[in-house]
Amino acid sequence: MSVTKRSVCPFDCPDTCGLLIEVENDQAVKVSGDPEHPFTRGTLCPKMLHYEKSVHSPLRLTQPLKRTGAKGSGEFTPISWDEAIAEIAGRWRGIVERFGAEAILPYSYAGTMGVVQRNAGHPFFHRLGASRLNRTICSPAKGAGWQAVMGRTPTPHPDSAGSSDLLILWGINAAATSIHFLHAVKQVKKNGGRVLLIDTYRTPTASSADRTYLVRPGSDGALALGIMHILSREGLVDRAFLEAEVQGYPELEREVLPRHTPEETARLTGLKIAEIEELALSFGRARAPFIRLGSGLSRYGNGAMTVRTISCLPALVGAWGKPGGGMFPDTSTGTAFAMGEITHEDFQRQPTRLVNMNRLGHALNELADPPVMSLYVYHSNPAAVTPDQNAVLKGLSREDLFTVVHERFMTDTARYADLVLPATSSLEHSDIYRAYGTYCIQRAQAAIPPVGESRSNWEVFGLLAAALGFEEPIFKETADQVIDRILALPSPLRQGIDEAALAEGRAVELTVERSGGWLTDSGKIEILNPQLSHPLPGYLPSHEEEGKLPFRLMTAPNPYALNATFYEQEELRRKQGGMQLKMNPADAAARGLASGEPVLASNELGEVTFSLEVTDQVPTGVVVAEGVWWLDYAPGKRSVNALTSQRLTDDGEGSTFYDNRVEVRRA
Repeated sequence: MSVTKRSVCPFDCPDTCGLLIEVENDQAVKVSGDPEHPFTRGTLCPKMLHYEKSVHSPLRLTQPLKRTGAKGSGEFTPISWDEAIAEIAGRWRGIVERFGAEAILPYSYAGTMGVVQRNAGHPFFHRLGASRLNRTICSPAKGAGWQAVMGRTPTPHPDSAGSSDLLILWGINAAATSIHFLHAVKQVKKNGGRVLLIDTYRTPTASSADRTYLVRPGSDGALALGIMHILSREGLVDRAFLEAEVQGYPELEREVLPRHTPEETARLTGLKIAEIEELALSFGRARAPFIRLGSGLSRYGNGAMTVRTISCLPALVGAWGKPGGGMFPDTSTGTAFAMGEITHEDFQRQPTRLVNMNRLGHALNELADPPVMSLYVYHSNPAAVTPDQNAVLKGLSREDLFTVVHERFMTDTARYADLVLPATSSLEHSDIYRAYGTYCIQRAQAAIPPVGESRSNWEVFGLLAAALGFEEPIFKETADQVIDRILALPSPLRQGIDEAALAEGRAVELTVERSGGWLTDSGKIEILNPQLSHPLPGYLPSHEEEGKLPFRLMTAPNPYALNATFYEQEELRRKQGGMQLKMNPADAAARGLASGEPVLASNELGEVTFSLEVTDQVPTGVVVAEGVWWLDYAPGKRSVNALTSQRLTDDGEGSTFYDNRVEVRRA
């Protein structure tokens, strides 16, 4: 007899779908979308349609393993949990005694987005005194750019975009990364509005747009400034709104916009002057234009300034004062829960050094005083997802580096571990979730028992705390006890929610309303922000704007994968068509290359073998590699991040995955 239980998609996606799990004999046999979820409404992406195949995959790790072969060989022997915990505690005591606790580095990110399990290591490593990880691999530059203009002003409800008459999807492949926002796209079209897409190549989302504009990678900020120039020239700015609600527009109009003529914008973006004029006039003449901003355009050396510049656009036409107008980058719901009750920064005797996760290769190979002598990886696969893969693998190969990986599968990183610990999936532990593309929160309890001997993050850190003699009560609590405790603490965002529905595992929406004013220092939208090194928005070049190699490399998402996740499912790998590099026909012809043949993409960091796909969906001078493949399934010895740099963004210290150049030749 089967029973149906509610759960939540735990992966790094803005939508955080509600799930219905059909369970028979303690196994998940079917996964479907929860039609009662306020935002996702029962629809699942292709990746999650058969999540049960991941949960019960024959590739699941089911017992602790100890390395017996060379690092990277994947040769291990089973051991008990008691042996594993004792060895970790013993090795760490020795490292702390010889080098100090900062020689131990945690590495985690968004393999699970649950509030408790994702942050389970924070109190432990704060108490230990380990180095801290600056978790900036995704889109901190996007947040910095928005905050420079809008401060702490909450973003509108994503469904409000459906009331717009001009919806611009800017730098977002919603078909791969935010499929439920396509509800708003359909609503705009149903109401007679238009949908425009701005991106660097023609993604599957282009089929949902009325018009697509392909810009040169890293030039989105220049396009925004060019649009502003035309809005000013044509008298399409809302001067009454600007005077009442905005700080700094006269300075922008006087000091910055004159330089950003249509001709200069065309030179920087690669668009035709007529396209720029058309786009600007469409925006300026719309009743209530709305911008849905993606994250990829923030992953350049000028990423924060790019987002900051685009964030000014709605204010110029007074879109914020109109139903359906405005901009949506992401939601900010961090204050929904008392996160300090989980992360416990107060456990630190003093702040320890901060290591940027994008520079893991540098940290493992070059940090000193003390060097990194132990790495503990949980819900992440840095050997695949971190920039400069060759530097990361060099560091992971160090014989003197004691590496522990807590994982569901034998990932690229796990192959380099000294100890591998089997991790639960989201169906096997309790957690509570908040989203970054909606205002929903949802609680989930385990739907099935742990597979094999797998244990959750929260459980393992409790075991390690006990082994090291940590007496703080939090290390003895269960995940459900922690959830109960943080829900007992009030938050304005949770005021008035249906507490009973939340307790039953149903998604509920937070209360987020802007009641007058803007949450900035001045109380106005800050086009001029005097606290910043660049008080006014302007165009900054990306790292590779004038690079020497011929192709800009886009490391893009694929609808059938999520970074390095889901490669355990053969069917999803097959639907991706293998590890491909997309190239324009003219570029392929100039090099005598044809679809299906192996090619080498290379730069100063490394070289990677791909199967070539020749397609007119990619403009000349750009190549696209979708997904982050496990090396087990790659055609060569490296995957795409052997070509991406450890350089950081202009603000937020974020990754620059899209700001790299390569040469391509026949393999």
